[in-house]
Amino acid sequence: MSGPNGDPSMSTDDGIINDEDEFGNEEYADINSMLDQINSYLDDLEERNDALNGKMHDLLESNRQARLEFRSQLLGSSTQEERHPAEEESSLPSKEDLNKENGGS
Repeated sequence: MSGPNGDPSMSTDDGIINDEDEFGNEEYADINSMLDQINSYLDDLEERNDALNGKMHDLLESNRQARLEFRSQLLGSSTQEERHPAEEESSLPSKEDLNKENGGS
């Protein structure tokens, strides 16, 4: 007769493991208690992970908003400089004024 995996040199009786260490109800209750505790820890870890993901999402969103506001301020100030170059130049002395002050022609 062949064994459980088709091995002809092993009989089916040789492949059976006889465990004399049977688990009682107390051992099963202990194992269930440990599994419940592990499950509780995993649930807590999942909640913390979700909270961290939410905070990270909020932080990224606020960074994006700040970047957009900063960019719009930079673009706004550069467009103001482009719109009013005559006002800025009028406050600076012209080349003719500098030549007159220096005695040049």
